[in-house]
Amino acid sequence: MKSFSQQLIDEARSAFIEGDYATAEPLLNQPTLLHSRNPEVLQMLATIYYDQGKFNRAITTFKKALEIDPGYTDAAVGLSIILNDIGRYEDARKIFEEAKALVDSKKQQKDPNTNEKFAQKHAELGDMYLQFKRFEESAEQYLKASSLSSRKADYVLRLAECYVQAGQKDKAIKELKTLLQTDPQLVAPRLKLGLVLYNSHHIAEAVDQWENILRYDAKNQEALRYLKMAQAAGVTTHL
Repeated sequence: MKSFSQQLIDEARSAFIEGDYATAEPLLNQPTLLHSRNPEVLQMLATIYYDQGKFNRAITTFKKALEIDPGYTDAAVGLSIILNDIGRYEDARKIFEEAKALVDSKKQQKDPNTNEKFAQKHAELGDMYLQFKRFEESAEQYLKASSLSSRKADYVLRLAECYVQAGQKDKAIKELKTLLQTDPQLVAPRLKLGLVLYNSHHIAEAVDQWENILRYDAKNQEALRYLKMAQAAGVTTHL
């Protein structure tokens, strides 16, 4: 039979997962849970405070969770998100990178999604740096994200766009070609590669990329649209 504390946390967790914070919050604030030194309790409470716009209280509560378990990735990611929101970008990066290093060193990655969470956070930081045209830092974050995630293509696309905006189209082309060597049928990266090549005046090579897509996806609308664009510019295609 489950203890009273376990019943409380199970009920609170269920409400929290469903987004029913009005039910979860009073359960989590029960003294038996608050004094249990369970970092999950504090992480859920901190997330609720963040949702309510109580940023200072959320930060304090996330920090308490990390004091109990410095390698608790959900708390580290949550805290770094808030720090990002209030413009403390370097503090945000430091928080989750320290947590990741601790998890790696102890080999405690029980959650199979740990690397994906860190990859997402690296990408969010990359987006933030890109927004402020800090291209070098942005590229660094996207590279870290792609190295951690099984969704490598998503982050390489962001990296390529970063290089394009930085005026480094050759680097964008190189990254996209390297990715396509691992999986030639990736559509979005090949579309992007064609567009970068086209805008770099490598028109014939761009057309080759888009026609390549049509070989296994004959009705791909974006590839067809780009090929029509090339035709309008006087380029011969196989449409």
